[in-house]
Amino acid sequence: MRIRNGAFASGIALSLSAVLTACGGSANGSSVVTDDARIDTSDGLVIDGEVIADKATYEAARQQTLTLYTGYQEANQQAFNEAFTADTGIEVEYVRDVANKLSERIRSEAGAGQLPADVIVISDYEIADALSEEGIWEPYTPTPVEGREDLLLNDGDFVKFANVVVTFAYNTQQVAKEDAPTSWKDLLDPKYSGRIGLVSGTAGGSSVALNRFLHEKVDPNFWAELAKRNPTVYDTGGSRQQALARGELAVATAGTAAVNVAVTEDGAPIDYVVPEEGLVLFSFFAGKAATAKNSEAAEVFLNYALSKRGQRVVTQVGDYSVRTDVDPPVSLGRPLPPLDSDRVWVMPPEDEVKYGEADAERWKTAFGR
Repeated sequence: MRIRNGAFASGIALSLSAVLTACGGSANGSSVVTDDARIDTSDGLVIDGEVIADKATYEAARQQTLTLYTGYQEANQQAFNEAFTADTGIEVEYVRDVANKLSERIRSEAGAGQLPADVIVISDYEIADALSEEGIWEPYTPTPVEGREDLLLNDGDFVKFANVVVTFAYNTQQVAKEDAPTSWKDLLDPKYSGRIGLVSGTAGGSSVALNRFLHEKVDPNFWAELAKRNPTVYDTGGSRQQALARGELAVATAGTAAVNVAVTEDGAPIDYVVPEEGLVLFSFFAGKAATAKNSEAAEVFLNYALSKRGQRVVTQVGDYSVRTDVDPPVSLGRPLPPLDSDRVWVMPPEDEVKYGEADAERWKTAFGR
């Protein structure tokens, strides 16, 4: 298991002229973000005609390095960070972990008065809500979504950042395309016994959403039946996907974004499926830490993340935008279904609190944990 737990991964600093055109990919040639952004820094920061920061805020932010605590999958976050740095010139250092472990770290450091995060990106509404109760967020409304109450949660403590996809994928060297599973129920086929991988059903927002979807839309006994197939359970999505890419697994739960990055950038022999019963979507949330030392950089990051440009980066990585004026994602060159499609199921944040604990207990019972 590989977890970013204390070591920082630095972004790349770029100097921007007053007006320039920036490639959406990373400075070192990232290929998942491929379009160009029109950037104007003559009076602050304007990207594709949308104001990201006024002059004073931007000048201060460019002298800062943003510290980000994130639960977004590492390759996806790195792709986003690279686009942000290329477009703004602001460096990013980040710590990445699964939601439950990340929240423990945040609470511990905040309790000791030593939380270095400027921005937090995390899934699982119950965790984000608890951080509100503990005063860890500083309310901030990103400029591009002012007035969008559907995106602002807990009186503006945090905002929806991305609608992230959970589906399953297969190793193309282990499973021929014509033989690949096409539905969630296909994963229960005995031929996949000992060849299936999944993440712990208590890991965070993705697990909360998948648990509820399978119970409501596929089979209330799905986990108990899958447990009979002797799957391998991983603590993180990254370790699960690495095992799938190495051919240690035939099929595994996966995200369209993580698969898109792995195939496009690393040539991983994997592919995702849009199941007959549907893709599962859940929200990642983002907000400014109350103790942010790099306040202006934090505000620029959040403004960028919720701008059309930032949300187009999200969709090019392979997840859905939270804005209705941004097209559905394209992953491995294939457009994903629109949000209103019957092939897309979205987990309401309030249902994460309503069902999360009971669904997690059901998962633990099925797998004896």
